[in-house]
Amino acid sequence: MERMRLWSCVLLGLVLAGCGGPPGGSEPGVDATAAPVVADPGFVAEQDAWRAERRAELRRPDGWASLIGLHWIELPAHYVGSGPTAGIRLAKGPERMGLLQQQGGKVFLTPDAEAGLTVDGEPAQGRFELLPDSSPTPTVVGFDEGKGLLTLIDRGGRKALRVKHAEAEGLVRMGELDYWPADPSWRIQARFQRHPPGRTIQIVDILGQQGPQPNPGVVEFERDGMLYRLEALEGEDGGLFLIFADRTSGHESYAAGRYLYTAAPDADGGVVVDFNRAYNPPCVFSDYATCPLPPPENRLDLAVTAGEKKYVRP
Repeated sequence: MERMRLWSCVLLGLVLAGCGGPPGGSEPGVDATAAPVVADPGFVAEQDAWRAERRAELRRPDGWASLIGLHWIELPAHYVGSGPTAGIRLAKGPERMGLLQQQGGKVFLTPDAEAGLTVDGEPAQGRFELLPDSSPTPTVVGFDEGKGLLTLIDRGGRKALRVKHAEAEGLVRMGELDYWPADPSWRIQARFQRHPPGRTIQIVDILGQQGPQPNPGVVEFERDGMLYRLEALEGEDGGLFLIFADRTSGHESYAAGRYLYTAAPDADGGVVVDFNRAYNPPCVFSDYATCPLPPPENRLDLAVTAGEKKYVRP
């Protein structure tokens, strides 16, 4: 945990250094004399619906706010459970969950007879392999009558147990999300410039680990007569995933940046980037997430006064 906190401080400092000073004053891309944009009711209703869906997703019993642990697997074998003798001690769950073993690059769990575990929804029957989140069918271990979920994650060859619980403090005590007012001027018609096939970009996560991610192209957009660029990662259904920081980062918005998905670009490379739907990464809500950080190319010299603001944990 101390290592994770140290890396967090270092990396957040790097992000802030790349984004410049506070968002007040005369900064690029901001016209202090411009009149506020009045959004039509249909646009506002559309954004409100998206925000309600976003909150509902976070409030799910297995959502990001339900995280209660991230336990790196260091030894060939660990006993797992919430009891005082467990090598991997869980915040909630049975005192003795079972024996975790690493063998031949794989991870196995032998459940305790009294643990009451399920594997992918079915009662656990003896020793089984935990398939990681990189697998097409990652294994989900249930405990506490389904209120708790345990999965295996793989980050650059390091493996860890990720644990969620429907009674997690971050979920039970979750506060409201704060947003800038819906502003149609931040729904920008941008252009996607495709990179040569196979190109990757190095992405660092909040733990300080880095690795290459597919980088299909760059998104270019204009704001107040200035041209800005964002390197894109692969999204869903042909869409794009943008990780960016800006001049609000560390002030009105989360210091380590925000995330944004787009639909697939059209045949001419046109793509809509709606910054009203920029949102906070999971690390805002939990210390047990492994959030990717913005690459240096995506630290905008621009105050993006749209989307989700900084979240303050209760």
